[in-house]
Amino acid sequence: MLQLGCSSLTPTQTHRSTCRSSGSKRPSLTFLPSATQLRHQRPAFTWFLAFSMCPFRWQVFKNTPREELPFWSDVVLGFRPMSKAELQKFPQHQSGQAFTTLKCDCLPYLSWLEKRLKATGVQMYTRKVADLWELHGKYDIIVNCVGIGAHQLVGDKKLLPVRGQVLKVHAPWVKNFIRDGDGLTYIYPGIHRITLGGTREKENWSLSPDPGTTKDIFDRCCSLEPSLWGAQDIQVKVGLRPSRHCVRLQREVLNQGGVKLLVVHNYGHGAGGFSVHRGTAKEAACLVGECIAALQGSSSRAKL
Repeated sequence: MLQLGCSSLTPTQTHRSTCRSSGSKRPSLTFLPSATQLRHQRPAFTWFLAFSMCPFRWQVFKNTPREELPFWSDVVLGFRPMSKAELQKFPQHQSGQAFTTLKCDCLPYLSWLEKRLKATGVQMYTRKVADLWELHGKYDIIVNCVGIGAHQLVGDKKLLPVRGQVLKVHAPWVKNFIRDGDGLTYIYPGIHRITLGGTREKENWSLSPDPGTTKDIFDRCCSLEPSLWGAQDIQVKVGLRPSRHCVRLQREVLNQGGVKLLVVHNYGHGAGGFSVHRGTAKEAACLVGECIAALQGSSSRAKL
């Protein structure tokens, strides 16, 4: 079996910059919660809870949200409305939510997962694949996890990029998450750096940083946490979120001239990949199990 990933799953470019003023438009997208998304989030939260840092978090709203309790309120720890004393820190906002959640720095986590896989004997190769049929005859089952690459690899036109631009800064005194309820402005502490965001630009394939956006992000985040004006070593990162109306978790049998190729698709996680990755991986593993059973059944019939 081959699990097909891609080095450009979420392409990213890094740049250094300084920024002190605002001035770019902020497009927004709405992603609706679902029972499926919640089912995928729970395994990831439980998994990360065993070894991740757990920072306290504020989510603040300029207008009172329609839902008093978000669909994920019983997944995080200690969810409650913010007190009046807490809201005094955010004079431009009317209400807010406080809770403890999990933080995972993606690159060290991926490196750790890679080491665990290699320790079990998994072999990893880096190569370009233009067509899944290139792999026929070498592997019985293909697991397609190429993210935004699926737009071209399997011709999925429902998969589109949502461009994200963020800043990585050195501000070790910032310990807590702060997120504006619109989802565009956020301050996420990491192990070594603070992430300031951000943007959601649908169908924008550009990996080049926009200086006006950089200034706008910094200005917005400083309005939430004024101490960030003293942040140092500002880096700009741009990436493409592989977004779809829903994650594609599907078993597919490709057929070419009577020859079959078993494929399991697992891509299109958008901005929430790490929050649902373990849940979707478990479902993908079940689909792989179905493929193995189908192969074994086919082999048995052939022997008869």
